[in-house]
Amino acid sequence: MVLKLYGLMTACTQLVYCILKEKEIPFEVVLVDMVGTAEHKSPAYLEKQPFGQVPYIDDDGFILYESRAICQYIEAKYPKSGNSLLPTDLQGLARFQQMAYAEAHHFYTPALAAVRESIYKPLYFKLPCNSEVYKQNIAELDTKLAVYDKILSKQKYIAGDVLTLADLFHLPYGMLIGWTGSDLMDKYPNVSRWFHELEERPSWKATLEYAKPMLPTKTEVLRQQVPELFPSA
Repeated sequence: MVLKLYGLMTACTQLVYCILKEKEIPFEVVLVDMVGTAEHKSPAYLEKQPFGQVPYIDDDGFILYESRAICQYIEAKYPKSGNSLLPTDLQGLARFQQMAYAEAHHFYTPALAAVRESIYKPLYFKLPCNSEVYKQNIAELDTKLAVYDKILSKQKYIAGDVLTLADLFHLPYGMLIGWTGSDLMDKYPNVSRWFHELEERPSWKATLEYAKPMLPTKTEVLRQQVPELFPSA
């Protein structure tokens, strides 16, 4: 049975879609209605994903949720398919784990908080953006990306000189930071070089092309921002 990816084509589902494309694995997307019927909160859905979030996968009856866990499962199951995304040596794997944790704690946490304030609240919940919260998280992310820039001055990718899942984990929210009106991903030269190279990967372009009919455009998102933050939008 072909692997099924359940989700709405938002950030975390985009990540899993991208990894499946990298690995060249046949799969089927099953769209979850999170707006009209709140399908993700239904008893049937909660049997599969008890936190009521997206995505999850059904791999011939094996159910798995949490996007980073799904990505590592896919790589572990199909190591020779498509592009290799995890090191096989002990030290390389340790460096991957190191930077995967760094992404989760030092990048994703402030990036999500900034995106939640500037995009999710006004666009999906019709709530005002708290500009101070947004600015605080952008400032925190700035300090973390300064460290990233030093790391990337010595190596091509975030965990060494070979692409890993740790790099690709940054794609959805790295893109969305730009959609908030911030140019932070271009502020540091090594970060900019690294991130824009990731954005050019065919897997990510295919992900955005598939998601395009289901999501607002960057311009539509920027129009939702508070005027004092984005006077040019």
